[in-house]
Amino acid sequence: MFARKWSRRTLWIGAASLVVLLIVAVVLLRSRAGVDVAQVPFSDLLRHLDRGAVTEIVVIGDTLEFKVMSGQAFRTVAPANYVTANAAFVPDLSKKNIRIDVRSAAEPAAYSYGALVLGVGFIAVLGLTLYRVTTGRIPALESKTREADPSESTVTFADVAGVDEAKEEVKEIVDFLREPERFSAIGGRIPKGVLLVGPPGTGKTLLAKSIAGEAKVPFLFASGSDFVEMYAGVGASRIRKLFRDARRHPSCIIFIDELDAVGRSRGGNSLSHEEREQTLNQLLVEMDGFAPNQGIVVIAATNRADILDPALLRPGRFDRQVTVGTPDVKGREQILHIHAKKVALDAEVDLRQIARGTPGFSGAELANLVNEAALFAVRSGRQIVTDYDFDQARDKVLMGAERKSLTMSEHERVTCAYHESGHAVVAALLPHADPLHKVTIIPRGRALGVTMQLPEGDRHTHTREFLEAQIAILMGGRIAEELFLRQMTSGAGNDIERATEIARRMVCEFGMSAALGPLAYRTPGNPWETDKGVGISEATAQRVDDEVREVVMRGYETARQIIAKNRAAVRAMAEELLVVESLDAEGIRAVIANAA
Repeated sequence: MFARKWSRRTLWIGAASLVVLLIVAVVLLRSRAGVDVAQVPFSDLLRHLDRGAVTEIVVIGDTLEFKVMSGQAFRTVAPANYVTANAAFVPDLSKKNIRIDVRSAAEPAAYSYGALVLGVGFIAVLGLTLYRVTTGRIPALESKTREADPSESTVTFADVAGVDEAKEEVKEIVDFLREPERFSAIGGRIPKGVLLVGPPGTGKTLLAKSIAGEAKVPFLFASGSDFVEMYAGVGASRIRKLFRDARRHPSCIIFIDELDAVGRSRGGNSLSHEEREQTLNQLLVEMDGFAPNQGIVVIAATNRADILDPALLRPGRFDRQVTVGTPDVKGREQILHIHAKKVALDAEVDLRQIARGTPGFSGAELANLVNEAALFAVRSGRQIVTDYDFDQARDKVLMGAERKSLTMSEHERVTCAYHESGHAVVAALLPHADPLHKVTIIPRGRALGVTMQLPEGDRHTHTREFLEAQIAILMGGRIAEELFLRQMTSGAGNDIERATEIARRMVCEFGMSAALGPLAYRTPGNPWETDKGVGISEATAQRVDDEVREVVMRGYETARQIIAKNRAAVRAMAEELLVVESLDAEGIRAVIANAA
């Protein structure tokens, strides 16, 4: 039926083209009819006049067209101003009973053969272009949707780790696509749409691929930006074609990545948004309109669900929202196992320990970590990836690459060593702080030195004691500089900024101030400020500032007391760092124990 419809369309196009060509031919023939007149010298006209053979003369400026008794017509050009200069010329013709017709010189033709052909060609090209735009046959405007064959979908649920809850949510879709009669027998229906929401790199696209691989159905995929073009109507046309292609299959999956590019909330009077809104309207109609969509499951992914149009999120369109968040320590270990299968791994590598040291990492970041570790092993000339390679890769990902070209003076090296030793000793001796993992004075990224802590597990909430310990650790570097070097440097600038931010959030957001109580405050200019906050008076703002200063200074005093009591440990660690430049957790514990 589709082929027959296409043939009929081609027939109509051919017939229309033939009619246009016939009209052009008739116009050309009529415009040129009767103009085949022979050009002769002016002397021939004079000779015919002397013989009395001329019956009619048409004067057109300096051009004379005349007929002879035989009916032939000729054209000649008189000498310049011949007719006007010879006053007796016209009367003599009249005496010979010759019909005289005087016409004004015609304006140059508004068109010629070339102009006419160009005009007709331009109209033909314009019509063909409009036809190809409306049918999506121009390469730049054609649909960008791709289709993966079921046999090519090799990704399954076994390849997805760290998002167990999300996998359970979408397993129902796989069951429906495999056995739809189970659901229809009791009157149930599968969600028409599933929206995968989560930060970048958490595996939303991989999860959608695994659904197609498990269900063994065609998988049509496109990006939200593929539907937004500068040409009016192209986006809506692509949406229609996408669903038309999907309806050819008994069941299939449509996956739209970065849905927020086309599904942003409607509103405003800007004309620049009309094409996007038209595309969004078409998507809304296709998902829940009059056209049947049995067996079609629409899966979309976004990390900006807050800006999507409410009509997209209502039941009947995207019925279900599945949150795909960053994995916990168990999920990170599973993800590392999947990616570690692709590299030659040393038997002594502890992936659980690596998972502990990468809190907040997404699946994509963990894949990058494994790849960086493999690259370190290759650069070092090893055939297998060791713990050392993972340690170097983690440091590079978290803190940046080593700045080997940076030359530090001896004074700066000493300052950095004491600064990092102050952080490390305070972190090692505070009971509520995370365990130390590493301290180094090797410049990485924008930092001249780094003190790393390794949490024992993922933290979702923070106690007041933990936050106060963090402030004290941040203050440890500045205090070490003051006590041992009798100076203050700009190296503590970022530490002070972070400590102040923690203290302000404790007071204004977390209600951890005894003086101000469990209230949320908003002060002008804070980066954490939200519209949900409440305004405060000048007097209260002053109390907020005083309380923030009190929290920071309390941590400052805590760090001062710890470093003053453990001066030997700080000095020993700084001297060790100046020699070896880096200390791991065991080395830090050994230095502190020997100095006690």
